Amino acid sequence: MCRAQDDVAASSFDVSKNREVLPTNVKPLHYHLTLEPDFEKFSYEGTVIIDLDVKEDTTSISLNSLEINIHSTKILAGGSEITSSPKLTYNEDAQVTTVAFDRSITAGSQAQLTQTFTGQLNDKMAGFYRSSYKQDGTTKYLATTQMEPTDARRAFPCFDEPALKAEYTITLIADKHHTCLSNMDQVSETEVDSKITGGKRKAVTFRKTPLMSTYLLAFIVGELNCIETNNFRLPVRVFATPDNDIEHGRFSLELAARTLDFYEKTFDSQFPLPKMDMVAIPDFSSGAMENWGLVTYRVVDVLFDPKTSGASTKERVAEVVQHELAHQWFGNLVTMDFWEGLWLNEGFATWMSWYSCNKFYPEWKVWQSYVTDTLQGALSLDSLRSSHPIEVPVKRADEINQIFDAISYSKGSCVLRMISKYLGEQTFMEGVRRYLKKHAYGNTKTEDLWAALSDASGKPVEKIMDIWTKNVGYPVVTVSENTGSNTIKVKQNRFLRTADVKPEEDKTLFPVFLGLRTKEGVNEDLTLSDREQEFEVPDKDFFKLNADHSGIYRTLYSPSRLEKLGQAAKQGLLSVEDRAGMIADAGALASSGYGKTSGILSLVKSFNDEPEFVVWSEILSRISSIRSAWVFEPEPVRNALKSFQRSLVSSKAHSKGWTFSPDEDHIQAQFKALLFGSAGLAGDEEIIKAAQDMFAKFKNGDRSAIHPNIRGSVYAIVLRNGGEEEYDAVLNEYLTAKDADERNTALRSLGRVESDNLINRTLSLPLSDQVKGQDVYLPLGGLRNEAKGIEALFDWLTSNWDAIEQKCPPGLSMLSSVVQICTSGFTSEEQLKKVQGWFEGRSTKGFDRALEQSQDA
Repeated sequence: MCRAQDDVAASSFDVSKNREVLPTNVKPLHYHLTLEPDFEKFSYEGTVIIDLDVKEDTTSISLNSLEINIHSTKILAGGSEITSSPKLTYNEDAQVTTVAFDRSITAGSQAQLTQTFTGQLNDKMAGFYRSSYKQDGTTKYLATTQMEPTDARRAFPCFDEPALKAEYTITLIADKHHTCLSNMDQVSETEVDSKITGGKRKAVTFRKTPLMSTYLLAFIVGELNCIETNNFRLPVRVFATPDNDIEHGRFSLELAARTLDFYEKTFDSQFPLPKMDMVAIPDFSSGAMENWGLVTYRVVDVLFDPKTSGASTKERVAEVVQHELAHQWFGNLVTMDFWEGLWLNEGFATWMSWYSCNKFYPEWKVWQSYVTDTLQGALSLDSLRSSHPIEVPVKRADEINQIFDAISYSKGSCVLRMISKYLGEQTFMEGVRRYLKKHAYGNTKTEDLWAALSDASGKPVEKIMDIWTKNVGYPVVTVSENTGSNTIKVKQNRFLRTADVKPEEDKTLFPVFLGLRTKEGVNEDLTLSDREQEFEVPDKDFFKLNADHSGIYRTLYSPSRLEKLGQAAKQGLLSVEDRAGMIADAGALASSGYGKTSGILSLVKSFNDEPEFVVWSEILSRISSIRSAWVFEPEPVRNALKSFQRSLVSSKAHSKGWTFSPDEDHIQAQFKALLFGSAGLAGDEEIIKAAQDMFAKFKNGDRSAIHPNIRGSVYAIVLRNGGEEEYDAVLNEYLTAKDADERNTALRSLGRVESDNLINRTLSLPLSDQVKGQDVYLPLGGLRNEAKGIEALFDWLTSNWDAIEQKCPPGLSMLSSVVQICTSGFTSEEQLKKVQGWFEGRSTKGFDRALEQSQDA
């Protein structure tokens, strides 16, 4: 579906064509939803009363439902009952219940649909579901929600499309010791007779919401502890289950208060709800969910203990919190019209989290790591033939989960970074403010954002940016130098990782902002808009395109120019972003056949004296990519690459050391950790010995022996160089550690083993009761580092397919992750055919895009 759009011009692009959506004969205005969970039967009783605006004369009402047993249905209109026994039919494929009746309701009327129903408190981390935790050896449960993208219909019958905004009044019936939360603040609590227990329970009703989409609705029932801050004009709270130390939410709590204040001023728009709650959920499929006024998180993405977690974890928590709070305006207040506009939500929230993080923590230098993190993630996925446009046409509900990927998030945010540089940050933000003001409580398409930015800047934003959002891929820009003049010839072509672009795939001409850096500064006014153009440079002695790598393209220089740029880096003429981005481009181009592997290895070797963490992060990432590509080569070849890595990092790792002071610089802490892990896993004997010594003390009860910054590396090194004893100790840490970050680090490390027995022990974990559904993928990733592990992963996948599908249902995002991990490590045509052969004839519905991308890679 995506590839059919490769060369479609923007003007003919109709993303709404062939959508499977509800009829437009009625529109929801208000839902009064009452729910009562049953933690014994893992079910709940519900009643929903939906006020409707009748748009056309009608004898039927269609709405979404999934895995819900509807007991009764009643329809009122014009103050009288239309029916209490309508005919109900269910389309399982479309997930639509149709209520049919004989007496027509006329257009312009107000109608009311009432349904009673029973739903399942499922274990799929979707809809209204159960989440478990252990307290004093006893398993306890809370009921929580995950509606995005299309699982509100799994919680209650509703009109489950983002454009069908309505108001909601929620009532939750629960035991008196339970905390009840929803998007709004509580307005009443009364004692009621319980349908479930036969005794008395409390009924908690929340204030009516503003107009909002179904996917942003949330409600939670369970035992929760709470901390609150008054450092924002409205209450801000963090909740967690009793098995967690609630004080570990303090960092996120205070950051949230500061961030809400910052966003209100930046957007010139008040947060419109009466409170902001953030909740750590023990079972959670993604990182976090921006439910309006009630944000839910994985425990590890909101709770942070500086004693047990390192600098990178702190940065991750900050980024996630600020991402979700950006959504409170961009996504919640103003919402995409349909799911092809997902990038409007996710791209902006990603960009805004980096923007705000840079304002709050300038010493973290996050725009530098943006180049090696967000930009490279986007360029990597978008270099596949199976990539998709930022605005990807979505037809069916089961396709939506698969576009929550690096294109919607990372490439989307990179496009916004590019346009913010083009317009200037202040002008860009003024456009955002106008967009939010004009479309508050409404729905938008991408062109509405472009119109606001054009209005603020006076520039033809839509004309330029539509090409980037409505077409797949990006260009490689080839630079050749004209002899005898100060001019360069610049040519663009579609870049594919496989370097086999067909003429029909290379028709899109992107507006490429060249960002020419010379000794005189940066010229941001040059744009390559044709296939090939010539540009003047002040001095051929030094020039570089794509200053700071805010443009979405790879740059291909001649070997001699690349060598000169390496010298320019040593002379301080290139920014950190320039140096990291240049290595990323050279590595990607070499691995795609535009150059030789020896060329990229020579380039990174010339960066021996490089002082910056971000550049080293990219250097080691490129070496890792080469080692992955050659993982099935003969042992002497693999050992030579390992030796090269060791020669590159060992001396630097030794000089930096692996001890950390209490006030260690944030970036230096990550730098030390990177070098320590890289050298140790490349066979540095001194670091292996140091890791083993630390681990021995740790195993004997000294929990301070391993610093959190290098905990994962120490585990990986001792597992790679140890046996059953080390494995049992790391596994025990996963099973017994109190902190979620500590447990995750241990589980993730268990894939770093080489013996058949330990590989099989690791592969026995994901489907066991010892690993939660949310964490199925964690022990698998480490096995991709060795050929034996890659083959074992695919054997495990094919031997346990039915059980995997049961634990990770198709259509939910976890199965896509598992399939990619288990199939993307192969490197040969023969292995590709093996994968294709196994899936041939099997349904790949819900993960077909992930499988195609894995095979492409």
